[in-house]
Amino acid sequence: MKEISIIGTVGIPACYGGFETLVENLTNCSSEEFKYSVYCSSKAYSEQAKNHNGAKLIYLPLNANGVQSVLYDIASLSKCLLTKPDVVLILGVSGCVFLPFFRLFSKAKVVTNIDGLEWRRDKWNTLAKKFLKFSEYIAVKYSDVVIADNQAIGDYIDHEYNKDNIVIAYGGDHVIPSQVNEFKSEDYYISICRIEPENNVDLILDAFSRTTEKLKFVGNWDSSEYGKALKSKYSSFQNIEIIDPVYDIEQLFILRSGCKGYLHGHSAGGTNPSLVEAMHFSKPIYAFDCDFNRYTTDGEAFYFSSSDDLNNLIVSKNNDSKMSVGKIMKKIALKRYTWKVVANQYESLF
Repeated sequence: MKEISIIGTVGIPACYGGFETLVENLTNCSSEEFKYSVYCSSKAYSEQAKNHNGAKLIYLPLNANGVQSVLYDIASLSKCLLTKPDVVLILGVSGCVFLPFFRLFSKAKVVTNIDGLEWRRDKWNTLAKKFLKFSEYIAVKYSDVVIADNQAIGDYIDHEYNKDNIVIAYGGDHVIPSQVNEFKSEDYYISICRIEPENNVDLILDAFSRTTEKLKFVGNWDSSEYGKALKSKYSSFQNIEIIDPVYDIEQLFILRSGCKGYLHGHSAGGTNPSLVEAMHFSKPIYAFDCDFNRYTTDGEAFYFSSSDDLNNLIVSKNNDSKMSVGKIMKKIALKRYTWKVVANQYESLF
């Protein structure tokens, strides 16, 4: 049996984002050949179970995100020097500045998923971007295997560092319950994301503000001045419904099942979990036109790069084409974006 330690996430049970959902399903789909230990932030869990999905949970009294994330990852790697796993799976690069030291004292194989070129995100200042870029360089240099979650990121790693890498995406079938009720599609489009400039929230809202088509937009509007300003500006439009964050998977299932199209404005981050989740609903996908999104959808979705582009797409009456795109999205999702497929890819690598 191989011992696998996973670091870089808030922890499991999953209560946060894409990497947490990955670990939740990786441990849930685990074969008997592997034993997982998952490092968790004690600050995120009022109840601290010792095990979950058969994995051992190890808690550290640090935040897994923000400034403390670097110390959190370094502390996790330090503990791995004592527990001596066969493989360390690092999710994200913020603590990888410690890897050169770790490799001096550990025989463990290091597998790093570098995430979605974090240093490019608009939310970071210049200093943070330089640090994350340096951490990425260290991660690629000192890892035995580098994982990219999208072919566009894999191409970047190959071009930037001349380093072989393996592309493994995310599953999305966890959003479909085992008992599925039939939902009649309603007359609205939906978008669900963090309200950040790189997700082109203003572009999507502007496009719909110039139509009578209905839009339900779910996000953390009150978490930034950017979000508050957009919420104030577009709440007055009768066809646009601004919805605060929804985390309940059943409520999200109802919202996604009832829509007639999914809007995906992300322009960064590789394979976005929210996109592969949406692809499982057989709905037409309208995605911002970038390499990440084209690779994820095999170039078969509808794409926009401006509010005018999106406006033209949503007012189009070609319903047969829209239904066809929805079926294609589901076919791609079942082939590439199920957790059984993803878990098998990770375990074959380990």
